[in-house]
Amino acid sequence: MEWLTLNPDAPDDKGKRSEADFQALSRHFQRFRPDVLAFQEVDSIAAIQKVVGNEYRIVLSERAMPQYQQHQFSKLNQYTGFAIKSTIPFDTPADIDLYGRANHKLRFATYVILYPDNPNEIHLLSVHLKAGCAGAFHPNTDSCQILKTQGKALNRWLQERERHQHAFMILGDFNHNLAYHGDWLWKIINQELNKPVQLATQETPARCQVRSRRQPDKLHRFRSLIDHIIVSSQVSYQQVQQMIFPNDEVLRYRLSDHCPIHGQFHW
Repeated sequence: MEWLTLNPDAPDDKGKRSEADFQALSRHFQRFRPDVLAFQEVDSIAAIQKVVGNEYRIVLSERAMPQYQQHQFSKLNQYTGFAIKSTIPFDTPADIDLYGRANHKLRFATYVILYPDNPNEIHLLSVHLKAGCAGAFHPNTDSCQILKTQGKALNRWLQERERHQHAFMILGDFNHNLAYHGDWLWKIINQELNKPVQLATQETPARCQVRSRRQPDKLHRFRSLIDHIIVSSQVSYQQVQQMIFPNDEVLRYRLSDHCPIHGQFHW
């Protein structure tokens, strides 16, 4: 998602949308009506509920709560979270702070457990990692160092899931091409795991076209995927693809600067 907000004072480049924009987003969501949606860049429950409808329960990152005010910007914020069909039971453990430094403004990973205390239990994270380090590691750049720290935090969470033999998925905007052969961040995520995790988006082609920021009447296509889904060995998957918006609607409406990833997952 791209800066989804209902704030009437939001600037045009920070998520301000018309009623027609919200209706278009909702129409595309209804094409698939997933059991679970992992979202990023949403500033309120009301904003995402306007897209998904009332048949979903919303879990918004704890970073939005008053006790985490030191991790919030004073005006607009982007939060991770989940929209979960109301028929699916779930628990909400504490979010994962992937950076850990005092007063930082980076996104937490939202954590839910579907079907808790059940043979079908599965642990999910919705993540939005640091931008600015999509490819090679540059040690002198803050963005790469922050992304490295976040990768290590994800690895610690994965090691804990592995110790307890939990099925899991990590979904979201990694701002990084994990599918690149020999990728450094992928290696960090897999460190000291007895069994490597699976990248469900390894073969997913980057077909998404979005509105160009420099030329708003033109389309821009990203060359590689930075939105990914990581799954445990217990999870099988198929048809993991981007949901492509029609070109005319990309130019007519304010949809998103990312195309959603969808697929079928079994465990």
